[in-house]
Parts: sequence; structure tokens; C-alpha cells
Amino acid sequence: VQLQASGGGLGQPGGSLRLSCAASGRIHSIFSLAWYRQAPGKQREWVATITAGGRTNYPDSVRGRFTISRDIARNTLYLQMNSLKPEDTAVYYCNVATQIKNYWGQGTQVTVSS
Repeated sequence: VQLQASGGGLGQPGGSLRLSCAASGRIHSIFSLAWYRQAPGKQREWVATITAGGRTNYPDSVRGRFTISRDIARNTLYLQMNSLKPEDTAVYYCNVATQIKNYWGQGTQVTVSS
């Protein structure tokens, strides 16, 4: 199974973007799904998590601005990003964690600039 992330691009400060991460097939025994990001010269950082039970969590840097969700029937994970800031500029990666394996998407670039 492969993960394909999309929806990145250029966003305006204060604007919105929606990222998608589609799985090529069904993934079994999912523990959690998440988004991470990596800005140039920085380590990859966690952005959002949704558990198999639907519980969500966010770091303070994006809480209240970003929303993670999933469409189980479409095998797709989403990240709605509102009130974008220049510091949100990064490559965004989706992640699916199972009991035995971690799946990663290829990354999608998000640039926030006026």
C-alpha cells in the first residue's frame, strides 16, 4: 500500500489550504494517522494526529487553525489548514501507523507567502 499526498501549493497568510493523503489500498490494524512537516534546515515535526477511534490532537503551534480528518470509505486522510502563517511553510507528510508497520507519503510542499 502506498500513500499519495496532494493539495499543497502557495497559500496566502491568513488563507486556507486542504491537504489530502490517499491510500492505494486498505490498511489494516491502524493505530493512528498523522501529519508531519519539515521546514528547510529543521527537523520533521508533528502537526496532527487522529486515532483509530477518532480522537484528534495537535501541538500548540497549529491547534485551533488546523483540522485533521479521515474518510474511511475513501481510504483518505485530510488536513484542513486555516489562518495560514509564513511559519507553516514546509513539506507536509502523511503517516499511518499500524501494529507492525509505519507508512509514509511522499510529501507535498506548502508555501505561505504574500
